[in-house]
Amino acid sequence: MECRKEENLKNCNCTYNCSKKGICCLCVKEHRERKEIPACFFPKSAEKTYDRSIKHFVEINK
Repeated sequence: MECRKEENLKNCNCTYNCSKKGICCLCVKEHRERKEIPACFFPKSAEKTYDRSIKHFVEINK
């Protein structure tokens, strides 16, 4: 499968500067290894906290 980085960037709400921005498969892999969830699963206000924990995700989605 071909990565559509430019298209992905249009919908990426991550404010953290990293080399994986727009390369979703690598982003998901990295966060999964850290037991985290990527920024695109969080609303803008929660994303700005940089807390990508599963616990934080569950708390804001109760």
